[in-house]
Amino acid sequence: MAQTSRASQTWKCSGLRWAVDGPELKWDGGRGSPLPRGKRVAFEVAEGGGRTCVGARRHACPVRAAVPERSTGARCEECARLDRAHSVAADTIADDPRPYHVYLAWFGPGLLKVGITAEERGSARLLEQGAVCFSWLGLGPLMAARRSEELLRAALRVPDRIPYGEKRVVRSALPTSAAERAAEIADLHTRALALREWPESLHREPYRPVDHVDVFGLAGLPAAVGEVSGLVAGGVVSGEVVAVAGPDLHLATGRGVVVLDTRLMTGWELIPAGGEAGGDGGDTGGFTVPVREFRREVPGVQEGLF
Repeated sequence: MAQTSRASQTWKCSGLRWAVDGPELKWDGGRGSPLPRGKRVAFEVAEGGGRTCVGARRHACPVRAAVPERSTGARCEECARLDRAHSVAADTIADDPRPYHVYLAWFGPGLLKVGITAEERGSARLLEQGAVCFSWLGLGPLMAARRSEELLRAALRVPDRIPYGEKRVVRSALPTSAAERAAEIADLHTRALALREWPESLHREPYRPVDHVDVFGLAGLPAAVGEVSGLVAGGVVSGEVVAVAGPDLHLATGRGVVVLDTRLMTGWELIPAGGEAGGDGGDTGGFTVPVREFRREVPGVQEGLF
């Protein structure tokens, strides 16, 4: 393909978004590519360039700084600092007048967390994180919601973060019923509301579990063989969408199911591989980006002396 032709088809991904109709990849310029199950995703990372900073707060990076292939933030140090400077997630603002929900989220056996999200966002934050199920816990001012997070961490040892790597390896081995999946949240919800130090300005929310197994496509999900560790210039990704959870695409490939964290796509120039970028490309016959294989426990093999 001629260089000018390839350049004219270059796309830059701005991340995965959860819309009313489901997940879609967003591209610079505003276009979106829906990601229904069964869709073929096929793209190649353009040669001759590297991954560049995506900037901060809708502004381009002034120096187009290079960023590491494995960075999920895709920002240079300065742009990352600017992005955190006005962020609820980074706890850098305290005067947001909007009401905030406190939630309990479950990602798999033993993987629970507490978090907050603006009421106006509904359950979008839970979809973005890949929460298998969740329940609201409270509703009130931002600082009261923050205090409840700290309370649960201190009194009940509930974390406010679960690493994505831990979420990925358990998705194919979840309990089969919604009641089983919500059991740990139900118990934690009861214990949390019983705490004496509960902030007075935070309204207690009843336990109403919401399950995302069908939304994500996790029922009967095959175990993944590994995850993409980073894109590289000239690398090809090609596979069929079997599930989407949070930012992660579970793709059926020639080597088995591989998980692609779509945050790794930002900052790269991408070109079609057998079809439309981010769309229904044909089988390119290759999956040539680095993949970190998941460890498989071997029954009867002891890992250590003790």
